[in-house]
Amino acid sequence: MPATEKLYFEDPARMEFEARVVERRVVDGLPAIVLDRTCFYPESGGQPWDLGRLGGAPVLRVIDEKGTILHVLEREAPGEMLRGEVDWPRRFDHMQQHSGQHILSQAFIEEARGETRSFHLGPEASTLEIGLAAADDGLIDRVEWRANAVVFEDREVRTSFVPSELIGEVPLRRPPKVTGTIRVVEVAGFDFSACGGTHVRRTGEIGLIKILGWERIRGNLRFAFVCGGRALAACQIRTRIVRELAGRFNVLPADLPAQVERLAGEAKTLKKSLRTWEEAAAEREAADLAAAAAGERILVRVFDDRRPESVRALALGLVRRGPFAALFAARGPERLRIFLARAEGLDVDLRTLVGLVAPLVSGKGGGGPSLVEIAGDPKADAGAALAEAAAAVRAALAD
Repeated sequence: MPATEKLYFEDPARMEFEARVVERRVVDGLPAIVLDRTCFYPESGGQPWDLGRLGGAPVLRVIDEKGTILHVLEREAPGEMLRGEVDWPRRFDHMQQHSGQHILSQAFIEEARGETRSFHLGPEASTLEIGLAAADDGLIDRVEWRANAVVFEDREVRTSFVPSELIGEVPLRRPPKVTGTIRVVEVAGFDFSACGGTHVRRTGEIGLIKILGWERIRGNLRFAFVCGGRALAACQIRTRIVRELAGRFNVLPADLPAQVERLAGEAKTLKKSLRTWEEAAAEREAADLAAAAAGERILVRVFDDRRPESVRALALGLVRRGPFAALFAARGPERLRIFLARAEGLDVDLRTLVGLVAPLVSGKGGGGPSLVEIAGDPKADAGAALAEAAAAVRAALAD
């Protein structure tokens, strides 16, 4: 097949075109069309494909097959000549993110000598893997200021095709991954990159570049970032959250970290006090259960809306008071927690009950011979599961 003429290289802002059908296929049960030319960008270089309509049919996917562009459609688009319309908001968003990535990558080199390892343009945020071992807020601030300074200067973004014998004369940020004629994207006076993506015409079109956070990966750092409209939306969300929290705590936004730290300390102290109180209450309740057992060695209980920690403490408190087996469950809104405990004098390995009880509550668990914990579906019949466990314990003790 002859290569498709790529109109998105000539003018990435062009959204409408007419083209001749060269071939029709079927891809995964859907109609697909090859045109003699197209404005639809295929998936490539970390940038997703364009969406839009072709001959009135929605375009679901665009694939580059060694220079031939294949358009996968929702339904057939009859005719030899078809009109195409690219989804401009999606295309422009991709242009903002991809051009912003080029600037951000060069800013990392200038400010931290951090080389770009990979780039992915995601549906909500994009990611950039940089060869850095560590980062802090000071570095991020410097990188953001440098990148956005280039945006504010509204520099020209130029593209050109450079023959392989001349590519050595271009100060590329990183060596090209392909051979032959190379498409070079230049941010005037700042960055030169080998790239086949769609880009803005001037850096001012990118809008704000904002780094959202970072994490370690493969010995590098992966940064999440947004540009343009995405950056505005992210700032709106974060500003709203800060404003609401500051109002709720009745502090200035700048005082929020100190307020959160103070509340976290108070919560830690209260949690410790609650645990101490629960353990004391469980000891008293365990004593009452032991006194009321009337010779019964296997006690089964299901507790609704009670903290699992309290139920666990109750089970352990009971088996310390005599030759008991405590088969208890704590049912919460999100999880069912089952605790199977037995006194040291009882000859039964509770680990053998996991395979019996866990499937009955759609859960999983584990533990030791004298204590097993299982987490399961809160809608499961905990009473029936514990009854099965009780029968198994009785059989083991009878043996």
